[in-house]
Amino acid sequence: MMIEQAVFYATFAAAVGSGLVAGIFYAFSSFVMGALGRLPPGHGIEAMQAINVVVINRSFMLAFFGTALLCCALPVAAYLRWNDGAGKLLLLGSLLYLVGTVGVTMAFNVPLNNALAAVRPETAEAASLWAHYLERWTMWNTVRTAAPTAAMILFIAALR
Repeated sequence: MMIEQAVFYATFAAAVGSGLVAGIFYAFSSFVMGALGRLPPGHGIEAMQAINVVVINRSFMLAFFGTALLCCALPVAAYLRWNDGAGKLLLLGSLLYLVGTVGVTMAFNVPLNNALAAVRPETAEAASLWAHYLERWTMWNTVRTAAPTAAMILFIAALR
């Protein structure tokens, strides 16, 4: 009984965390990047460079990596609940979050952020990088939006 309660609360927290992260990423793909893209390149770069520094904070890291930590634990619960169907949902939701959110962030968005951080905003090189950055970063961010959204739906379904 105590294990079932722990699984319930962990699944609930993973659903909430996935939803929070999905919402943050959704905002960037749906309007923040578009707004930054309307600015002169140097100004857009400076704004994104500032965002990339400020995003490293307790509240975002707790939502992003705290959910990832839960998604590392939930596959154990998935094994325990495999026969009732919820286990498959927990496993798939966890994998979607870990691969589609954390994996995509580390493999694609962070390297793009690092390249942007290394340029001086008012140079021709920076303007060229910015055009590439806006397209590629937003595309991968949209993947990062879909993955935790789907994970959230799967976690909610597992709670039923």
